[in-house]
Amino acid sequence: MSTDTPAETPPAGAATPPQTPTVWSALLIGLAVLGVWVGLYVAIKPVANWLTCRAMNYDCDNHMAAALKFFLFETPKVMLLLVAVVFSVGIIRTFFSPERTRAMLAGRGQLAGNTLAAMLGIVTPFCSCSAVPLFIGFVTSGVPLGVTFSFLVAAPMVNEVALVLLFGMFGWKVALFYLLTGEAVAILSGWIIGRLGMEKHVEPWVYETKVGTAKEERLTWANRLVAGWAAVKEIVGKVWLYVIAGIALGAGIHGYVPEGLMASFMGKSAWWAVPLAVLLGVPMYSNAAGIIPVVQALLGKGAALGTVLAFMMSVIGLSLPEAVILRKVLKPRLIVTFFGIVATGILIVGYLFNYAFTWVM
Repeated sequence: MSTDTPAETPPAGAATPPQTPTVWSALLIGLAVLGVWVGLYVAIKPVANWLTCRAMNYDCDNHMAAALKFFLFETPKVMLLLVAVVFSVGIIRTFFSPERTRAMLAGRGQLAGNTLAAMLGIVTPFCSCSAVPLFIGFVTSGVPLGVTFSFLVAAPMVNEVALVLLFGMFGWKVALFYLLTGEAVAILSGWIIGRLGMEKHVEPWVYETKVGTAKEERLTWANRLVAGWAAVKEIVGKVWLYVIAGIALGAGIHGYVPEGLMASFMGKSAWWAVPLAVLLGVPMYSNAAGIIPVVQALLGKGAALGTVLAFMMSVIGLSLPEAVILRKVLKPRLIVTFFGIVATGILIVGYLFNYAFTWVM
């Protein structure tokens, strides 16, 4: 008689546990989705024109038609670009856990550490809302103060959302120069703070905090693809309303603000326009998804590129809520120094775009 134990079968009606997709099945699904994505992207412009001028029977030259066409074209275009880039960056982020990021930055020299921190800030999932635990984890892990600040500047300001929206609305030249200048601001700001030796202006309890290290999980490529889709659901799910609100405001500016009005106080001829844009941007609290469509509409009405980019960088890179959050770990003098150095860098970027890089457009 056989002594083998028969395999247990689940009872009838029992739910089967979810299965992780294999690499090949995930790849096939991804290729199908990519084909649909390309088809939708190609169809956006003719569909927007048809809806505005034919289906809704608007005169294509009036203000309402211009605003509506702007909204119907930019909204799906931005959302499609956002999904594609967030999915890709979501996969990249699986290689950079907080523990690994801290380990990569700990023990680095000043300039090399600042540069690496600014580069990691582009692809790692941190923003001003996580500034306090991030700051504590970095400093207590041996990451120099200046290197930590380079990361804190780059993470919110030069992120995948800002880059994809700039690329989709202004082209690769503007997106590339924004990337380079934003990284330069992050690197130099952190380097200057590191050279000033302001460690004594960090709250003492920060250095006394003990931060443990979590065990890193090994991920398969199937897991990474799932993580990419999870990033889409999380990030796009959070910013889609800002995208629509920003594009709606931009559509109103595009359709109804008179030509040249913005040039009168946001143009290159007014030397004070860039400092004013930075001062206006700091008290505001928004993100790239909400502010970049407004930037596009302002440019279309005659505002200077450097002025509106300085405004955008100050809104998403510096904000009063961020200062309040950082006050938990930094003394006021270091916060003021941080804001002053970053604001100065943004001013320089604004003037460079206005007077040196006008050929970018």
